[in-house]
Order: sequence, then C-alpha cells, then structure tokens
Amino acid sequence: MRLPTSSLSILINFLLGASWAFALLGASTLFFLFLNVSIFYALFGSFLGALPGLFFVLLIEYFLMRQEKLTELKKHTKLLEELVSQGRS
Repeated sequence: MRLPTSSLSILINFLLGASWAFALLGASTLFFLFLNVSIFYALFGSFLGALPGLFFVLLIEYFLMRQEKLTELKKHTKLLEELVSQGRS
C-alpha cells in the first residue's frame, strides 16, 4: 500500500512487524511456560499469548484498508467531477 508520506509508510510497516513479533513472542513464551503442565494448556496458553499481538495486527490492517478506501474514493470523486464538467460543456 502506498501511503501519502514515506515516513508514515515506514512507521506503519515497523508497527506491523512489531505486532507480529509481539504475537509470536507471546505465543511461544506461554507455550513453553505451560508445556510442562499439559500440551492442552500449552496450546491454549499460546493462543491467549498471541491474541494481543494479533489484535494490533488487525487494527493496523484496518487502518491501511480504510486509508486505501479513502484514496480510491478520492480518485472516483475526481473522475466523476470531470465527467460532470464535460457533460455541462
């Protein structure tokens, strides 16, 4: 996705990578923490450990989707204004 500024694009990509790392770190930490108790608890703990990171991934992806939708709507509006102005001439 092309964002308006390169610094914003770098920031969003960094935050997206950090969110994925947070999800992986949380899942693996809780998995190995509960592995000596039971494999069921280890899998459930890894799922719970990954949830905060995955929430941030979804949040950032939602932001990118809305930004892309706004950009497309601006393009469509510009094209419709050009069509209307050509129709009046």
